[in-house]
Amino acid sequence: MATKTLKGKIGVTTENIFPVIKQFLYSDHEIFLRELVANAVDASQKMKALASSGDFKGELGELKVSVELDEKKKTLKIIDRGIGMTEEEVDRYINQIAFSSAGEFLEKYKDQLGSIIGHFGLGFYSAFMVSKKVTIDTLSWQEGAKAVTWSCDGSPEYSMGAGKKEDRGTEITLYLDDDSEEFAAKGRISQLLGKYCKFMPVPVVFGKKTEWKDGKSVETDEDNVINNIDPIWTKAPSDLKDEDYLKFYKELYPMEEEPMFWIHLNVDYPFTLTGVLYFPKIKERMAIDKNKIQLYCNQMFVTDHVDNIVPEFLTLLHGVIDSPDIPLNVSRSYLQSDANVKKISTYITKKVADRLEEIFKEQREQFEQKWDNIKLFIEYGMLSDEKFCERALKFTLLKNTEGKYFSLEDYRTAIEPNQTDKDKTVVYLYATKPAEQYSWIEAAKNQGYDVLLMDCELDSHFVNLLEAKVEHTRFARVDSDSVDNLIPKEEKVKPEMSEEDKKTLDELFKGVLPEGNDYMVDAQNLGENAAPVLITQSEFMRRYREMSALGGGMNFYGTMPEAYNIIVNMQNPLIAKIWEEKKESELLHQVVDLALLGNGMLKGKALADFIARSEKLLK
Repeated sequence: MATKTLKGKIGVTTENIFPVIKQFLYSDHEIFLRELVANAVDASQKMKALASSGDFKGELGELKVSVELDEKKKTLKIIDRGIGMTEEEVDRYINQIAFSSAGEFLEKYKDQLGSIIGHFGLGFYSAFMVSKKVTIDTLSWQEGAKAVTWSCDGSPEYSMGAGKKEDRGTEITLYLDDDSEEFAAKGRISQLLGKYCKFMPVPVVFGKKTEWKDGKSVETDEDNVINNIDPIWTKAPSDLKDEDYLKFYKELYPMEEEPMFWIHLNVDYPFTLTGVLYFPKIKERMAIDKNKIQLYCNQMFVTDHVDNIVPEFLTLLHGVIDSPDIPLNVSRSYLQSDANVKKISTYITKKVADRLEEIFKEQREQFEQKWDNIKLFIEYGMLSDEKFCERALKFTLLKNTEGKYFSLEDYRTAIEPNQTDKDKTVVYLYATKPAEQYSWIEAAKNQGYDVLLMDCELDSHFVNLLEAKVEHTRFARVDSDSVDNLIPKEEKVKPEMSEEDKKTLDELFKGVLPEGNDYMVDAQNLGENAAPVLITQSEFMRRYREMSALGGGMNFYGTMPEAYNIIVNMQNPLIAKIWEEKKESELLHQVVDLALLGNGMLKGKALADFIARSEKLLK
């Protein structure tokens, strides 16, 4: 037994170690529990390793970590049956803080933060964020070791002497300070253990399990183990079935719908990384849950903000990544950027692309069924990650207005004979709102053209990308021009008009159009049976307005008024009659209002006037 109580000062060269711990090293006070339980788990794992190697030949017994709370006394205990510490080890790891030259650390903390994480001393000192006093009672596993007790009230002074502990391991007692009373509540501790410790590799016990008896909840004799020590990412994929992955997903996200599919990550060179990533169903596109990937370090929860380790588009996925090779800041609250992080990010992107291509090739029907739910994710990835884009061009699907799916290659082969214009450019027609654009779609189909459905929020950006990636390609929204002009097969003969006539036509039609928009009146020959007036929007202007609305860097276009092309079909008999009179008339109002109605632009008084005028003309 230690024969006397030692008094001393913590081995640092400044009096300000505790303010630094409280205010800088750990910005989030709740992680003290994670650090202390992690140390206890680490001590237990080391004990298990000593027994496996034969260095320890005694009775190993049950290895578990117990968390005990006394709400009245406001004390919290973390107890393990791990390797324990000798007096010399307490002095080295606790009093000296387990890294070389603590004073130098405090001076150069910015450079040192990443390298010291995981050292016992620093994790232990997080206890002082919430405690007015901390005690350690410990007994080493080594034969003949003597119990040691240590106490400190949050100042650099400590006391250390003979202890009374009789069984191997360490018991840390926190006397919670008045500012940290929240941690003296059972519910709060239970919540923190569930957040940080639910997959730690040693059983973590918090109280006893309860059962409902005689109308009330009573404790049983069974330990309340809060963690799953063998989560599926620690197992070989060959040992798992689909139901194992689905069960684990429910464990992580109890309120979510079943995922569509998943990827099991498992690599040990040039870095260690395991995990499972799930593709969730995206119900309301753009109303997306991010921060659903949980980062673990050896089964200890670190953060659910993984922006620096996975590319932006992959933050739409759910699941778990576990790696001891990810550099963290001292409080483990965020990642530090280095070459390993970039390699991991590249690896995960490649694995996601591999999995998608595998499903595309081997389960094409399933892939098509899931396409509408993963389309946003894939487009987002292609727009934001060049390497992923190159891979995704092989498995991206296009869906037409009849609900049929095509690969990019297959679709081009299908439409090229009929939808190539006079400049040898293949024109892809698309609709965004089939119900509203019905007449335009039908007009295109009557010409033998196919129309794609592009109703995703990112599609205005996506068609730009495809035009850049696929040679001799142009996308045109089906209502952006008359059907003959969408895919011009030959040069159009425009009506012969003097400059004065053009001016008259311009003034005549602009005079009866709603105010507040920009209009460009254009005379064309579309045939006797074509509509008298068509209202279209320039593909270029409309597309860039939509991109601007999504923050696509085109804000100049977003601030401009709506611009419309007013195409006047000079070969239509009604227009011929209007042009003969060259003045405002009910017929002029009627043909313009019909065009406005077809575009959803006739509202309020103008709509009422149109109905009244229609009734009058029908009599």
